[in-house]
Amino acid sequence: MAVGIFDSGLGGLTIWDAVQARLPDQEFVYLADSANAPYGVRDADDIYNLTVAATQRLFDAGCDLVVLACNTASAAALRRMQEGWIPEDKRVLGVFVPLIEALTERQWGDNSPPREVAVNHVALFATPATVATRAFQRELAFRAIGVDVEAQACGGVVDAIEDGDMILAEALVRSHVDALKRKMPEPQAAILGCTHYPLMKDTFQDALGEGVDVFSQAELVAESLADYLQRHPDKTGSGDAAFLTTGDPKRVSDRATQFLRRPITFTAA
Repeated sequence: MAVGIFDSGLGGLTIWDAVQARLPDQEFVYLADSANAPYGVRDADDIYNLTVAATQRLFDAGCDLVVLACNTASAAALRRMQEGWIPEDKRVLGVFVPLIEALTERQWGDNSPPREVAVNHVALFATPATVATRAFQRELAFRAIGVDVEAQACGGVVDAIEDGDMILAEALVRSHVDALKRKMPEPQAAILGCTHYPLMKDTFQDALGEGVDVFSQAELVAESLADYLQRHPDKTGSGDAAFLTTGDPKRVSDRATQFLRRPITFTAA
């Protein structure tokens, strides 16, 4: 069985790259909804409808398990999908879970009361739509107390990365970090709440300073998926990765190759 990985664009390739390295024998189907990217400026209903359509496309491609490698989709659509749309024989996982686990040092299935954790001041960098849902703060509050989360909507960063303009992306990141630090001068940790942002991790770290722990999702999601597949051996399979896009395959392939610095070939979804 192939595992589906969905993102509105190319950011989810950071997730695919990490999980492919962690699970080299696993087959993956990656779907980029490039024709409708970015999701971070869309409303909740629009994001939900687009995410459902993309997830169904991956189900149709033979994926019983789909990872929403898009924080905006995870924040704005996953809970609604779980409540009334996902078929009983399918599973959809979001990318917030491993971050919460890492911050609170507890497993997702741990339903004990919220407790104090070591990190009290957390900076969250995400798309405007993800910030608007307050999904991260809500999920964190179920598991930890005394944690102050200051969110910064990072408009323009995803567009710059998708366009391959890393100079603009770096300038925007530094501007958003400056804005965050005016609200929270001394964060202890920073969450890169968009799968595009690991490409700018060094810039985030440099702007925030060496004393701030920067949590990037790719490695955390890879470990979480490996653990899930170990507990569900019927979900595993083997084979190569396939890459699908709703946009122009040649343009997306060129961007993806630039993105990961190795040849990636997309075909029409």
